[in-house]
Amino acid sequence: MVPILIVLLLALILFGAGFALKILWWVALIVLAVWLLGFVVRGTSAGGGRGRWYRW
Repeated sequence: MVPILIVLLLALILFGAGFALKILWWVALIVLAVWLLGFVVRGTSAGGGRGRWYRW
C-alpha cells in the first residue's frame, strides 16, 4: 500500500512541476517578445537619438 502511495505522490509532484515549468516557458517567451518589440517601437529622445523604452 505504501509503495503505491509513494508512486502516486511522485507522479502528482512531477505532473505539477511539469505544468508549472510549461507555464514558466510561456511567460519567458512572452517577456522575450515584449523585450524585442521594445527595440522596434522605442521613440527618439529630445537630442535626436533613440532612447530607451524602459526606465530601469
